Amino acid sequence: MGMDLSAATSFVVNHGRILERRRLAHRSGRTSPESVLAALDAYRNPDGGYGWALEPDLRSATSQPVAAMHALEVLADIRDTTGPQAPHLCDWLAKHTLADGGMPFSLPFSDTTGSAAHWIGADATVSSLQMTTQLAAHAHRLARHRTDVARHPWLAAATEYCLDTIERTTEAPQAYELMFAMRFLDAVAPSTPRARPLLDRFVSFVRVDGPTPVAGGADGEVLHPLDFTPEPDAPSRALFSPDAVAADLERLAGQQQEDGGWPITFAPVSPAAVLEWRGYATVQAIAVLCRR
Repeated sequence: MGMDLSAATSFVVNHGRILERRRLAHRSGRTSPESVLAALDAYRNPDGGYGWALEPDLRSATSQPVAAMHALEVLADIRDTTGPQAPHLCDWLAKHTLADGGMPFSLPFSDTTGSAAHWIGADATVSSLQMTTQLAAHAHRLARHRTDVARHPWLAAATEYCLDTIERTTEAPQAYELMFAMRFLDAVAPSTPRARPLLDRFVSFVRVDGPTPVAGGADGEVLHPLDFTPEPDAPSRALFSPDAVAADLERLAGQQQEDGGWPITFAPVSPAAVLEWRGYATVQAIAVLCRR
């Protein structure tokens, strides 16, 4: 079963944010990286960070680590090489890095309307492996195209924190923390000898032949092989069953809805976030399916 790319594009045009519209247009060669950057700048704050619901379930205007993660994801996807956004964002991240090199899950904010409880109640004094691995993974993807990111002190500190914390982890982490840790290890494995044995160990916590249950999640909640290894040329892909990956690609394509978009498996806090998440999920699904 294949996806209907025309229907998916129509869904994003009809329902997606300008950012997702331009990301999709850039992927198909219909617009420039500068056009994507212009859309991303709408979420940028004077301090160099990002907010304004770039993360749909955190609708605060304040700069937040998760919004920085989304910004780095976009910058890496368009292979930005010259814009000032990336080094300024790394500077912002460095200002909010804790003493051990990690980032907190979120920072305090008072404009809480429409934001999920897990963002509002996070402890800003404790480093989050889940957040730091997300940030560092996308930063390393971007660093392949930018020496100013590759050499930034924030990325060096974040990378060491992630590697040290993963090395100390002996039991299966929470499923989403595991997913982002594996994506981080994939990103650094080609240049970091410490990463490959950690990736080999962490994959033992994952079902490589099918869905991995999310302990403590919603009834029946699972993460699929492509959640852990979305890139076909990533080191982790060779550790998964080829049949399981092929079946998961068919599953993902088959999830496309009649309106052309992909569904989400959780309930966003605000009505606006429903379509924002679906637009994001649709762009992500297209990216994974086009890389098969």
